Amino acid sequence: MAAGMPHLSMARANAGRPSAGSAGGESAPTDWMGYLFVGLFALPFFLFNILPVLFGAYVAFTKWSIIGKPKWIGLANFEAAFADHWVAVAFHNVLLYGAIVVPGVTVLGLSFALFVNQRYPLAALARTLFFAPNVVSATVIGLVWVWLLDTQYGLVNHYVGLLGLGPVPWLTSTDWSLIGVSLASIWWDLGLVFVLFLAALQDIPRDITEAAMVDGADRVRRFWFVILPHLRPVISMVVTLQLISTLRIFSQVYVMTNGGPAGSSSSPIYYIYNTAIVRSLFGYASAIGMMLFAVILVVTLLQRFAIRERA
Repeated sequence: MAAGMPHLSMARANAGRPSAGSAGGESAPTDWMGYLFVGLFALPFFLFNILPVLFGAYVAFTKWSIIGKPKWIGLANFEAAFADHWVAVAFHNVLLYGAIVVPGVTVLGLSFALFVNQRYPLAALARTLFFAPNVVSATVIGLVWVWLLDTQYGLVNHYVGLLGLGPVPWLTSTDWSLIGVSLASIWWDLGLVFVLFLAALQDIPRDITEAAMVDGADRVRRFWFVILPHLRPVISMVVTLQLISTLRIFSQVYVMTNGGPAGSSSSPIYYIYNTAIVRSLFGYASAIGMMLFAVILVVTLLQRFAIRERA
């Protein structure tokens, strides 16, 4: 009987205390600091990213010149865009940009990363030089390449002339302007791709490559059967990023050729800018922007599916 008294006393004492989950108990204090940090990112992201996209989607179905209220016209903007010859030219050009820039950046970036990863002499200097263009703005890149590709006084045509060839109208010919802008884009995007490939190469275990060397594999076989399979996730990411970047090309076109000559170097973003800012057709420009969004989404999904199937 006496042995049970302490347990009885403890039970009575606990019964008098409010439990944590009871109505009269005190709940744990709310950590408002976490909500504050999330809100500092979420609110600007919603105001400056999500809200403009939603408003642009609405404007795409209206006729609006930024003055007055938007007038609802349904699918008329999309019908006009599908019938617009210059919209087709802009999308055709951007596909050609992708066919030049994406393989060029991927192959050159991987080649430079392989060179630096071998730790040849001057590899540290090469690493800096390869990445340097990426930290420069697209406007500066465009101005530099306008000088390099000048038909009469450009440095590129100077060396072309040393080969016995005539001057190439890189930026003033309908046949060459798109290639000239693509060269500037490759040089600008190369730095980031180089760093991504170099990081992936340094992440490959040395034991695997050394085992391949012991088995008698030469450089080509080691690259094809050992290194390349480890790089497939990075290659997929690089190609995806470059496709999106190429489909959104604007600054190089605006600075170097202004979309010319005769629209031969125009792009969808440049045409959207010209339609909205110059011609004040914001509804029509928004409709083209929605079409570009759909193209980017489809191309990205198809590309990722294709690379995943190969893997």
